[in-house]
Amino acid sequence: MYSHASESLIKQAREIQESELQKFYSRLMKMLQGKELGHDTVDSLQRLHLILSATKYTRTLPLELQKRFVALLSSPAEQHQVLSAAVLRETLPLTGQELNYNHQLNSHAAGLLLSQAVSRGDLSSLCTQLLRNLESRPSEGPTHSLMHTLPVLNSVLTHSPECLSEDQMTLVSKKLVDWLRYASVMQGVGTSSGGFFTGPRSRQPVPIAELDGSVSGDFFTVLCVGQGFTEDQWMNVYSFSMLRHWLLTYHSSCSTTVDADDRSEVDGSVVSMVSATSSSSRLLPPKERLREKAFQYCQRLIEQSDRKAHKKTDTELQKACLVEAVCILDCVCVEDASLVYRTFPCIKALFGRLSSELSYARVLLPIAQFYLNHGEIAAVDCENVWKVVFGRFPTELFNDPFLAHELLRFLRLNLESIELRVPQYTRYFPNLLKFLAWDSPAMVDDFVDLLPSMVTTGTAVELLHTLLDLPCLSATLVLQHRSTCLPISEPVGRSFVSLDAFRNPSFRGLFLFLLRTEAGSGDTMDRLSTLHELLVEAADWPRVTQCARTVPVLLHVFFNTIVTIADEKLLAHLILVLLERSSLLLNIPAYIKEIHRVFSCHLLRLCKLHPSLVVNQSHELLEFAGSTANVYSKEELYTHVVWVLGEYLSVSCDSRCSVSLITSCFEALEAVLFEITSSAPPTGMVCPAPKVINTLMSALAKLASRSHDLIPRVSLFLSKLRTVTRSGSVAWCSDEEDLVAIVTRGEELWSLLKAPGVAQSVLTPPPHVIAPQWHRDTNVALPLQLRALTSLTHSQ
Repeated sequence: MYSHASESLIKQAREIQESELQKFYSRLMKMLQGKELGHDTVDSLQRLHLILSATKYTRTLPLELQKRFVALLSSPAEQHQVLSAAVLRETLPLTGQELNYNHQLNSHAAGLLLSQAVSRGDLSSLCTQLLRNLESRPSEGPTHSLMHTLPVLNSVLTHSPECLSEDQMTLVSKKLVDWLRYASVMQGVGTSSGGFFTGPRSRQPVPIAELDGSVSGDFFTVLCVGQGFTEDQWMNVYSFSMLRHWLLTYHSSCSTTVDADDRSEVDGSVVSMVSATSSSSRLLPPKERLREKAFQYCQRLIEQSDRKAHKKTDTELQKACLVEAVCILDCVCVEDASLVYRTFPCIKALFGRLSSELSYARVLLPIAQFYLNHGEIAAVDCENVWKVVFGRFPTELFNDPFLAHELLRFLRLNLESIELRVPQYTRYFPNLLKFLAWDSPAMVDDFVDLLPSMVTTGTAVELLHTLLDLPCLSATLVLQHRSTCLPISEPVGRSFVSLDAFRNPSFRGLFLFLLRTEAGSGDTMDRLSTLHELLVEAADWPRVTQCARTVPVLLHVFFNTIVTIADEKLLAHLILVLLERSSLLLNIPAYIKEIHRVFSCHLLRLCKLHPSLVVNQSHELLEFAGSTANVYSKEELYTHVVWVLGEYLSVSCDSRCSVSLITSCFEALEAVLFEITSSAPPTGMVCPAPKVINTLMSALAKLASRSHDLIPRVSLFLSKLRTVTRSGSVAWCSDEEDLVAIVTRGEELWSLLKAPGVAQSVLTPPPHVIAPQWHRDTNVALPLQLRALTSLTHSQ
């Protein structure tokens, strides 16, 4: 909130009258015409900026005053440059004629022109002026005139890469070559300009130094240090910072126009052989020469990164430059495959040097990208790279959010290539899921995209178990993290009881299974219930509860993927897992309820797609449906299991469905229905929902309609039900409206079963009745009637 004084000034600026504003313009015009601009002028400029910015409406300055402000952009005083640029930003965009800024561009003028460029022509004009600066000699303008040029040009490329002509691209490529390779190797005199390099004054120029303090014996790079720096050295830094963007924007677009056949010819051509030696690089065209110099520059950075830096900030700078250098080498190798063979020895040595250093994990990801893109061409073994990236990183750095984001982004961007070239990737899903278990809210979107690639016929069962155990994995990672932070001798509080279990050798195997690196050691563990007891206190830990909320989302993704690739045998196995794991979940009530809901949804879907699954798994389904305890503890899932038994246990769905199977199913469901309607629910349990009882009655009626010998038994139960409810309230239903609904449904079914032929048609209608196509059948009269009615309703 603004202070009272600030709000008063803003209110005055908004309420200023047009006549008063015109007078203010006139006074300001006279001030700007003076030879010297004093404090009054600065105050007036600040007030004008407040007036223009305080309202949402864009104002137009008088033309002469606007020209004065444009001229003020070239003032030697930076305060005047800033204020004039700020004022012009609040006005309507300058016209094409006014954009023709003839003075030496500074950063504020260039930024203003970029922000107000509204067309491709405006951007092209700005690029022309920027490149005019690049061609000028240092003596033609202020010494800092080039410092802003490349950052602004980089912004232009982002907005409109097509605004540069071929000649302009050639000019920039030549300039980048000069700055990257031929910057001064002597330190500048005086104080540093800031940025990466700072240091005290130096009277006499001396050679630049390396980060370890030794005198540099090669060309200047961003990893060279000194007490002062020349303009071309600063341009070297700026050039390196935009080099990858430049190569990706222009060189890649040009190289993609070459055919594969042409590329193979070029690889063996004189041009490729010439590019193999830096001494002959001047014979190359500008773009190829820039590519060669970029290659040399990055190789020098890799060599410099091996030096021991004296400062921690310089060590971090080395890592950042290594990331950029490897990315640029990858870029130039994509453009020119002949460079792969020159680059790989350097990249391979770099990986060997850094692979054991977890602090360089961020650098190893671009190296992995390089191996992914070029390992096949160079015929190198990439197995060690993937063991580090997919194995060691998630195991030891699961709590590093930056690495997690970078690694998952790497997977998402390269998923198609990884599936094709790294088949072992799917084995590492237990390890990769550690990122999700540790920081679920931040990672769930990534895994929604990645999970389908992990689902195969070989990993499906184990992956389903792993998803259901994610809250346990989250708790285990928390315990592992705490175990490293808290010494064993230190007493732990009540909230850390599970930490003792984590350190206990007798339970170590349970936790090690959850922390496994690769799949294939088993679908799940034998003592899941024991594990859940050990982790009972973890149910309300924030990370665990957040992780539990993401599991249903991933289960939907899993089942949506598995139905497209699995055969009936695998789907039958998954149904067994659903039934088994419905009672083996970490004790988080909301989590258990949501998992049962997901199971119910996809059980219904699987049986609808493959009705024969019900006969295949009839024994397990009947065992589940025949347990009265499931009515109270797994109401949602139990209801759907009963429904699929009543719906798909039929000869029309599977010819193997026998009368004895129907009878055994009927008897199991009948026993459960009789038990729950003849006694009160167990202590601590609520009455079963009307939906459960109605589903049981409907399933019995459907089964009886397929085996008429069972009809008298159903009718007897339904008649007793009506008799019992007439006497008043019952112990198994506490709500009177629910009881009425149950009795009404029972009477409907009783009436239907009096006519068995009708009952079967109503309770289990054939497919052509469920999904009628009469409006498309030309052999019946309905289409003719519909067309006649349509013509009548649309006539005048």
